[in-house]
Amino acid sequence: MLKITFLGTGTSQGIPIIGSKHPVCLSDNPKDKRLRVSIAIEWEDYFFVIDCGPDFRQQLLRINPPRLDGILFTHEHADHTAGMDDIRPFFFRQGNIDLYMTTDVHASLKQRFGYIINDDNKYPGAPSVNVNHINKISPFVLKNKTVIPIEVMHHKLPVMGYRFDDFAYLTDVKTIAAEEKEKLLRLDILVLNALRIDPHPSHLNLEEALALIDELKPKRTYLTHISHLLGFHNEVQASLPKNVFLAYDTLQLTTS
Repeated sequence: MLKITFLGTGTSQGIPIIGSKHPVCLSDNPKDKRLRVSIAIEWEDYFFVIDCGPDFRQQLLRINPPRLDGILFTHEHADHTAGMDDIRPFFFRQGNIDLYMTTDVHASLKQRFGYIINDDNKYPGAPSVNVNHINKISPFVLKNKTVIPIEVMHHKLPVMGYRFDDFAYLTDVKTIAAEEKEKLLRLDILVLNALRIDPHPSHLNLEEALALIDELKPKRTYLTHISHLLGFHNEVQASLPKNVFLAYDTLQLTTS
């Protein structure tokens, strides 16, 4: 059984956007307040997260996990990686933190977080990590769980999604190759981005997300990486098919 917690469900600026007067940004509904996109995934006594954006510290303070077994990165953009320094409390308690990423993401993070990743010039007090390279071809094992990587395209940038058993997490999707879609069949739960109503060059909009859901036919889908331009949570949810749900921060799911 997996336990999934949505740490954040917002797009790169989060909701509310600083200084915005848009009605969704002014909403009093807690479900309209979205930190940058990330999930925690747990089984047995293991705790992993997918991505650690700039809200990482705030997100983990809300659920207060006792340990962090590792971070899986989807891609290098700041809204998915900028919280790297906040792994320090876990490092001080348990030692090196395992990171899983492609070689391209590794090159980007080494440039931006060299004081953590570059062991030749490590800053005193910085956390240490174990970098594990992954690719779209090879499944890998986290503790006793096999993970299947799925490559999607974020405009021209490859992004890695992940399948654990019959659960899959995809974010920042615009297109998916046919051979990668094969990895997404027979899912119980799919998490998928749906940025807004209008088309976007590097993200699925709502219409495109629903079309992909209809093609893949998971039993349930939860939409994430949401901007204020998608609309109010309750209104959007009321318009969705019965097996599609708008995720929100702190939502928890379990799989059988």
